Amino acid sequence: MSFCDHCEGQRFDRAQVLRTLRATRKRLRESGDACSSDQTLALVIEAVRALDIPHLDTVDELVEGEIVH
Repeated sequence: MSFCDHCEGQRFDRAQVLRTLRATRKRLRESGDACSSDQTLALVIEAVRALDIPHLDTVDELVEGEIVH
């Protein structure tokens, strides 16, 4: 099965985010510190924000009007 560049990029991005979430979960477990749900979510959001995820935007010149993806 083959994917277009946009879809392939999304698959890579999703995998990268999942790896980061798993690493953050592991780090929190190993630290032994009890975190509130708010603190935990703040750490997760910070970890995901630190990722360098480019936005792939392809434009099909044959399509007129608004492009949604």
